[in-house]
Amino acid sequence: MSRSEAPPLPEPLGVPVADSHTHLDMQDGTVEEGLARAAAVNVTTVVQVGCDVAGSRWAAETAAAHPSVHASVALHPNEAPRIVHGDPDGWSRQDARTPGGRAALEEALAEIDALAALDHVRGVGETGLDHFRTGPEGRAAQEESFRAHIEMAKRHGKALVIHDRDAHEDVLRVLADAGAPERTVFHCYSGDAEMARICARAGYFMSFAGNVTFKNAQPLRDALAVAPAGLVLVETDAPFLTPAPYRGRPNAPYLIPVTLRAMAEVKGMHVDDLAAAVADNTARVFDY
Repeated sequence: MSRSEAPPLPEPLGVPVADSHTHLDMQDGTVEEGLARAAAVNVTTVVQVGCDVAGSRWAAETAAAHPSVHASVALHPNEAPRIVHGDPDGWSRQDARTPGGRAALEEALAEIDALAALDHVRGVGETGLDHFRTGPEGRAAQEESFRAHIEMAKRHGKALVIHDRDAHEDVLRVLADAGAPERTVFHCYSGDAEMARICARAGYFMSFAGNVTFKNAQPLRDALAVAPAGLVLVETDAPFLTPAPYRGRPNAPYLIPVTLRAMAEVKGMHVDDLAAAVADNTARVFDY
């Protein structure tokens, strides 16, 4: 079977649930088609996440047009050094503006701030730190951007959605130093069980994606096992991180049931009970 072929629809969940982090603008088909497929398996809400100015505008517009979509807006951590330094490996696929140093970063952050004030924008993120794709020369810009997003989230009363890749200690340091917003979520949680305990003590939410199903992801499953059910979310991060047994094929919100069933097994919970907890958690995080 072709790795480009979309996986089949899984068995519907018995309880409606939300995809807490997706990128509909990077997926095949229309928004309406994606939402219909998700609704067919009882994934009734999605959080559309922006990664640059153009993508964040699109997220806000899409949320305004679709009651089942909520938006989160931000500059991705790899976007900040791209803007400041002209990094050719930056995240952006949509915003082709010529980089212009810190003034350009301030301008972009101001645009994100204006979007974050909108009622249908429920989150600020994905922001954070990424030490995998950005080297030491770009980390000051990343941290500056992260701190600006933290302040935005607090000022507007929105959830903070964190991208943390190979940067656990620094992310936790910045959150402690700047003061985390009341509702803070680690998107695509990537820490171990000890970090999950740290997050739980701080009241941070942990969102698990399809990679929790991968064979080499036992540390993620160990983290999920100790994460309190009241602080757990589920996401696709589609079109990335398609859960097993469909790894490598296109991901979309309708595949949430595959990941959620695997998560329920790890936690020793009935899938309906975990779905109900996750649905409640997501609504509390994004205030809808």
